Amino acid sequence: MKKFAKYEEWFFKGLMYLSTLSIGLVLFVILFSVLYTGLPYLSWEMISSIPEGGYYYGKSGGILNAIIGSLYLSLGSTALAFIVGMPLAMFMNIHLVRNTKFVSGIRFILDLLWGVPSIVYGAFAFTIMIYFGLKTSLLAGIVTVSLFILPIVVRAIDEVLMTVPRGLFESALSLGSTKSEIAYRIMFKQCFPGIITAILLSFGRGIGDAASILFTTGYTDYIPTSLGEQTATLPLAIFFQLSSPIPEVRGRAYAASIILILIILIISLLSRYFTKRYEKNKINF
Repeated sequence: MKKFAKYEEWFFKGLMYLSTLSIGLVLFVILFSVLYTGLPYLSWEMISSIPEGGYYYGKSGGILNAIIGSLYLSLGSTALAFIVGMPLAMFMNIHLVRNTKFVSGIRFILDLLWGVPSIVYGAFAFTIMIYFGLKTSLLAGIVTVSLFILPIVVRAIDEVLMTVPRGLFESALSLGSTKSEIAYRIMFKQCFPGIITAILLSFGRGIGDAASILFTTGYTDYIPTSLGEQTATLPLAIFFQLSSPIPEVRGRAYAASIILILIILIISLLSRYFTKRYEKNKINF
């Protein structure tokens, strides 16, 4: 029996190593193919200028409009989702802490919404826009993406709040603190690193999505100056360039992919930095 258990341990350990190696290999192949194809087309002109006439047919210009548009869209949608999601997560873990069945139902619904494909959110928002006669705009894209990432924000913050020791909550109540004071003076500070991680995770998810904004933001070669204007985004710029029959334009799509990967990498590094920096603020029991 012990000999069988030993072989079983070797089998699952080997399976674990094989899975890790496979994931690392797939990631390496993807990054290598994008870098190998896109680096020759990556230039400062591409990053610092907007498309000129015929850019998507191989002429000069850049994708600054898509970079700025992606940042506008992601920052706006993340801020909106956080403003709505943070109070909801706090309410679930402080005011509804005794209603476990009700809170479990909310979490189940949020998990279902998390799994809904982003194209469904885009189609839903597009249907609403048609019904009210609204035009494609940056504001429509922000609202659509915020709906898409809202379950991510709420569940990510919710998971962090659930790690707070119950004794901290009860101690604050015994000292006469109100539930609102506990939420934003104690729980928020205790979970600040995790909240930052949740925000950056949602930002990264929003900036890399194309399906949810395909019908709602439109597309333009200019940098938007108001919420009512259309805007370009990096995922859509990559999609349109990859659809071109011109090899140079397809190469620019890979260069744009490198820029998007770098932005997401910076977000991941910032997440780790803030987590380590503010971890010391936690109260350990």
